[in-house]
Amino acid sequence: MLRSVERRRVPGSQVDPRVAGLRSAVARLRRQLAAHPAEFRDRNVAEEELAALADLAAGDHPDIPRLRRSLLLVAGAIGSVSALGPGVRELREAVDLFGPAPRG
Repeated sequence: MLRSVERRRVPGSQVDPRVAGLRSAVARLRRQLAAHPAEFRDRNVAEEELAALADLAAGDHPDIPRLRRSLLLVAGAIGSVSALGPGVRELREAVDLFGPAPRG
């Protein structure tokens, strides 16, 4: 659930806290994936989509449908790697702060 506190900007700051949280979650998962020793079939997909998410998070107003698409691709690529599960969950929570997924 999106709390009003999470939507407010910090006085004197130009960065939306949701964007800052997204940047943090993407960077953390990228580090975790880079440090993960096992190779798996869709690792390249995960790395490419995390790079795309980092690019999206670099702006002030990320494209929300693109965020959600990349999140799904990352989750699908990493899904079976339980050690990376908490990082994927954190990323999902960061994307969810931008609003609910469209229905339909």
